[in-house]
Amino acid sequence: MTELSPVAISLREGLRRLAKAVVVITCRYNGARYAMAATAVSELSMDPPSLLICVNRSASLYLPLSEGADFCVNILHSDHADISAACAGKARGEERFATGKWGTAADGCPRLEDAQASFFCRYEQALDYGTHHIVIGRVEEVFLTDEVSPLVYANGSYVSLGAPITAG
Repeated sequence: MTELSPVAISLREGLRRLAKAVVVITCRYNGARYAMAATAVSELSMDPPSLLICVNRSASLYLPLSEGADFCVNILHSDHADISAACAGKARGEERFATGKWGTAADGCPRLEDAQASFFCRYEQALDYGTHHIVIGRVEEVFLTDEVSPLVYANGSYVSLGAPITAG
């Protein structure tokens, strides 16, 4: 691994200040289930409905996605820190699905049943940039829960959101 430049170190420190909802990205590939915790996920377009995800090329999820696997983005609930930890490296392979209540789509893609929201995405296109694989998925199905209380990550730890702020 190469040493980080001063700009990269400052970038990493600056990004610690960017609070993000924690998601678990899942897929099924060659009969195996894959799951990875992430914060590098973004809405891309409403027409067509699409999401953009970024996956480190050293992650186990990289191979399935680089081969064009469809995937699901599950936004975690504030009570899902244990699922995030399992999918961030505490557990490996199929063990990552031992925590939480997992269902499947018709194509076998795993979905966290009590996620804040789950987005089933059809692989559209991807490119490699630096250490990451950037994937665009067309959203084909969405599942929502009623309560809005996402698990948020900032400055190296989980944080909770306060009451909503009313503009005006």
